[in-house]
Amino acid sequence: MASYIDSTLIGDEKVIYEGKVSIWSLLPLIIVGFFLLFFYGIGILFWIAAYLRYKTTELAFTNKRVIAKFGFISRRTVELSLPKIESMQVSQGILGRMFDYGSLIISGAGNPQAPIPGISQPMIFRRAFMEYIDRA
Repeated sequence: MASYIDSTLIGDEKVIYEGKVSIWSLLPLIIVGFFLLFFYGIGILFWIAAYLRYKTTELAFTNKRVIAKFGFISRRTVELSLPKIESMQVSQGILGRMFDYGSLIISGAGNPQAPIPGISQPMIFRRAFMEYIDRA
C-alpha cells in the first residue's frame, strides 16, 4: 500500500526529505500502557494507540510543497506550497533536546500556524528544508 505522500504527488513533484515520528515522543503512551497492562489489559490499548500514531503520521517536503498527514480512520492533513511558507520553527522541551525530537511549526501566508508534533530530528528536517529553499 502506497503512503499518503506518494499517492498525492503531482506531475513532476519529487520528495526531497521525509520526517518520522520519534519513538521518544510516544513514551508517555508506552509507559501508561505498561502500568495499565495489569488492569484488564487496558494498557494494550495505549500501546496500540502509540503504534498507530507512529505508523500513520507522515511528513515530507517536496520540490513544490510541505505535506503532513495524521490519523488512521479519521485523517487530518497539512499541505502548504513552498512559495506560501513564511517560516518554519522548531519547538523542543528538555526531553526533546535530550532525545532529539520536537514539534515543527510551519507558518504560511494567510494560514494559521500548522504544528506538527513529535517529529524525530526536527532541526535536521528544518535545515534540509532551508537549504533546499536557499538553492531554489
